[in-house]
Amino acid sequence: MTLLQVRDLDVTFDGPRRGAWPWTPPRKLQAVREMSFDLEAGQTLGVVGESGSGKSTLARAVIGTVPASGGRILWNGTDLRTLSPKERRRHRAEVQMIFQDPLAALNPRMTVGEIIAEPLTTHRPELSSKQARARAGEMMERVGLLPNLLNRYPHEFSGGQCQRIGIARALILNPRLVICDEPVSALDVSVQAQVVNLLKRLQREMQLSMIFIAHDLSVVKHISDRTLVMYLGRQMEQAGARELVRAPRHPYTQALIASVPIPDPKREKARQRPVLEGELPSPLAPPSGCVFRTRCPKARPDCAEGVPPLIEAAPGHVVACPYQEVVSPLAETGAEP
Repeated sequence: MTLLQVRDLDVTFDGPRRGAWPWTPPRKLQAVREMSFDLEAGQTLGVVGESGSGKSTLARAVIGTVPASGGRILWNGTDLRTLSPKERRRHRAEVQMIFQDPLAALNPRMTVGEIIAEPLTTHRPELSSKQARARAGEMMERVGLLPNLLNRYPHEFSGGQCQRIGIARALILNPRLVICDEPVSALDVSVQAQVVNLLKRLQREMQLSMIFIAHDLSVVKHISDRTLVMYLGRQMEQAGARELVRAPRHPYTQALIASVPIPDPKREKARQRPVLEGELPSPLAPPSGCVFRTRCPKARPDCAEGVPPLIEAAPGHVVACPYQEVVSPLAETGAEP
């Protein structure tokens, strides 16, 4: 069953004015442009790309904290723009978010028990404080923390423990969709693995759907069913997580995969990496045509003439490049990240 459908989503912000005069119209910053994807119930969609690609803006548009400028977001077939305030409140209880910085996402003036139980106060007012506290203790156990720590404050916990507290807060309402906005990027590598395995276990137990945002394709491959690659607000490629790593077709995806190190010094030294030159262009002045053409090693003159459409290169595998080809950066070594 398809839980979430995004069709031609645009998110635009007002940027700085072109001049110093107050009547000068502001410049438009198009953070997300013509984004489309489906998310099946119980599955995970991984979203990857460089900083500034629009990943977090896409997540906030889906959850409703950033207004969409165009397109549609369908939840169980219902356009979220048509929901009444009461229905929108119910939708917010079904979609929760886990943030990047675990400590900054927690109120330092509240105890851990109050933080985890706070969503119940908003969405389950019929519960007494004793019932809410009991549920918070149960959720702490579920994420691997001792319930007798309910009266402690966030600064008394490590980064990994704070992220587990954030996960407990997000899941205490039994949501259907959890959006993870780079939840492991601020953690040590060993702790990253623990948090990712925890999320996978909770997904199975609670039948959750997830949107998992990250920079590291190896992490996304481990937890995701499908992967969406973004660059400067646009979709470059989308496919099954393992298919994308095995046979990447877009030059940008190939460069991202090449940046993942192989845990074998000889193979890592022997393989050739496609290196991206230049920096990410400003979203206030994106390149014409294909937004990736200014850094693409395969760019041609006609790439500046129009935005390339998404081409179905294989069943379930779409690519925004007319000159796409399968050139896996890992083919020479036979390894996978």
